[in-house]
Amino acid sequence: MSETANHKLTAQQQALLRELPSMDRLLRLPVTIDLLAEYGRSLTLEALRAVLDDQRTAVLEGATYLPMTAMLVQAAREWLETWFTPTLRPVINATGVIVHTNLGRAPLSETALAAITAVSRGYGTLEYDLDAGQRGSRAVHAEKLLTRLTQAEAAAVVNNNAAAVLLMLSALCQGREVIISRGQLVEIGGGFRVPDVMAQSGAKLVEVGTTNRTHLRDYAAAITENTAAILVAHHSNFKIVGFTTEPTLAELAELAHAHNLPLLYDQGSGALLDTAVYGLDPEPTVSEALAAGCDVVAFSGDKLLGGPQAGILCGRADCLAAIKRHPLARAVRADKLALAALAATLTHYLKEEAETAVPVWQMIARPLADIEETAHTWAAQLQEQGLTAQVIAGESTVGGGSLPGTTLPTRLVAIPAASPDDLAAALRRQDPPVIGRIQDGRYLLDPRTVLPDQAGDLIRLVIQTMNDERQTMLAER
Repeated sequence: MSETANHKLTAQQQALLRELPSMDRLLRLPVTIDLLAEYGRSLTLEALRAVLDDQRTAVLEGATYLPMTAMLVQAAREWLETWFTPTLRPVINATGVIVHTNLGRAPLSETALAAITAVSRGYGTLEYDLDAGQRGSRAVHAEKLLTRLTQAEAAAVVNNNAAAVLLMLSALCQGREVIISRGQLVEIGGGFRVPDVMAQSGAKLVEVGTTNRTHLRDYAAAITENTAAILVAHHSNFKIVGFTTEPTLAELAELAHAHNLPLLYDQGSGALLDTAVYGLDPEPTVSEALAAGCDVVAFSGDKLLGGPQAGILCGRADCLAAIKRHPLARAVRADKLALAALAATLTHYLKEEAETAVPVWQMIARPLADIEETAHTWAAQLQEQGLTAQVIAGESTVGGGSLPGTTLPTRLVAIPAASPDDLAAALRRQDPPVIGRIQDGRYLLDPRTVLPDQAGDLIRLVIQTMNDERQTMLAER
C-alpha cells in the first residue's frame, strides 16, 4: 500500500490491516497443514490469498473487526471445497419427467453400470480381436445385438443421434438432393434444427408439402435425377393435430424404391417396445420402421431405449457399409464406456427383461397403486416431523423428446410453502440436490422418477430443508 493511500486510512483501519496474519503465520497453523496435505500447496496458497484479500477489502469498506485466525483458515477451506465441487453431479429427480434431458436422460441399469466399471478399470477388447490376435473393430460390440433385435442387415453406433443423422446424410447424400416434408423440419433441444444438420452434411434440402399436409404426390413430383434420398423425421417432440395428412413409411418406401432411392428415417426415440401396452400413445418402433421398408433408421440410445448417450443406425448392409467408410464416422464414434453400457442394455431386451431391468421402462410400467403407496408413506414421514404434506393426483411425462403430450397418471406429494421458489432453490442446494416441480403454489414430488435407493435421502433432505426454512423464519420475526 502506498504512503499516500496510507494517509487516507483511519487509524482503526490501519490497525486492523496490521493485525491481519501473514501468509507465513497461516501456513504454520496445524489446520493449514491439513489443507496443504489435502489440496496441495499451490491451491491452498491461492485460497488463503483470496481470503486475506477479502478481509482487506472488508476493512477498507468499513468493517470494524477481524475474524479469528481459525475462521480465516475455515474460509479458505470453504473456498477450496467450493472450487472442487463437481459441476456434473448426481441429483434426485422428483419431477415426474422420466427421460429428463437436462438431468441426463435415461438412468442406466445395474447391469449397464457394471459393464462400464468392468471395461474402465483397465484394458479391454475395444478394437482387439482375441481369436485373430490382432486389431479388430469396435463396431462388433453392439452390432450383432442390434441386428438381432431389429432384424436389420447391419448397424453402427456413434456418439448421439444428431451425429447419426449427420453421418447418414454425409455418407449417402452429400452434394445431392434430399426430399423432406415441411411438416418435419423440426428443431430439437439446444436449438439444433434438421435443416441445419442437412446443410452441414452437404446435402441439398428439398421441401415438399405444407406444414400440416403432405401427400405422396408431393414427394413424387420432387424426385429428379439429382435426388439422393427421401428423408422422414419422426414427430418425436411435437404434435400436429387437426387437418393433417402424410404418407405412411410403407408408401414412401415403395415410392423411393421404385426410383432406386433409399428411404432414410430419423426415428429419434429408440423405442423397441410397444408403448401402447403401457397406456401411452403408440410410438413407431425401430423394427416396425425397418419392416415398413426404411433403408436406414437413426435413433438415440438414451431415450426410450434406456441406455447411454449414443446415436444408432440400423438398416441395409450396403448403406451401413458406406456410412462406416465415411471419414466423419471416426470423428463421431462411440467410446468404450458407451458401447459397454449399450451392449448391456440391449441384452435386457434380448432376454425380455427390459420392463424389470431398464429404469426407464420400470418407471413407465410402475403400477399406479405402487406409486400411491409410496406417496402416502412419504407424506406420513413428513407429517410425523410436523410438516404439512398431502397426496394428490397428477401426471408424469415421458419427456426427452419422446411421446409429446402423452402423460401417465401418478400420485404426487404436495408440500405447501410460503415461497415454493425459495423451497425449490434450497433443495437444489442440498447434497445430493433435489429437483421437484412447482404447481398451484405448492412444491410437488413425484415418486415415479425417484430411484428406489434415493427415497430415504429425499425425505431426509426435505425434512432438513423445511426445518431450516422454519428456523430462519422464526429468527426473522
